[in-house]
Amino acid sequence: MERTEDEWARIAGYVRHTLNKLAPQALPLCLPGEPQECGKTAREHVLLWSAELKAVAHDLIETSAPTREDAVHYSGPLYRQTLESLRGNRVARV
Repeated sequence: MERTEDEWARIAGYVRHTLNKLAPQALPLCLPGEPQECGKTAREHVLLWSAELKAVAHDLIETSAPTREDAVHYSGPLYRQTLESLRGNRVARV
């Protein structure tokens, strides 16, 4: 699926907002005029901030799970199951 720059910018804003809520200290510096004025595209911002968000989510799982086994379950099998479900839904829409 191809997205326009405006669509990428909207997604980037959503990801950044979520990242800001969970770990404002993790945000890359690129505020005024972002994403256009820093030289990166909105799509690059989606990828950059999504990677940051994935790391923050993984850390949240590791630090919140009551046991190491729980953390492994949530970050391993459950994560893969959810990812496969998302991929399946994407293929079904094409």
